[in-house]
Amino acid sequence: MHYALAIVSAFHVLTTVFWAGSTFTLARTAGAGEKLFGAQMVAAVLAILTGGYLFKTLHEGATGPVEHVLGIGVIGALTAFAVQVLIVGLSLRKLRVDSSDAAARLRIVIANRIAGILLAIAALSMGGSRFA
Repeated sequence: MHYALAIVSAFHVLTTVFWAGSTFTLARTAGAGEKLFGAQMVAAVLAILTGGYLFKTLHEGATGPVEHVLGIGVIGALTAFAVQVLIVGLSLRKLRVDSSDAAARLRIVIANRIAGILLAIAALSMGGSRFA
């Protein structure tokens, strides 16, 4: 069981680092990176699924301060995912029709900045949860 937790934990860390890192980068590059969106969302889904598995395995039934702090991270990550799917995804679809749509590019930048802040909150809460 310890090996499985170590592997899932490593996979969770790797996918979240890619998701958050690419989000931070796209938030600073004026919405460039349309080709990265698919990989980003795959990483996000894998990060959420592995995080859910780790939470269920390590914290099931517990309701202490650690779980409350982790809950803040979960809310941040899920909200970031929703922002990216709904705003970035729909804006990218509009850009496929009209690549000169400046409003769509602006929405992508703003959505990635919001998602970046939410993912930073998630990372801080997950890193800080052990001290709660």
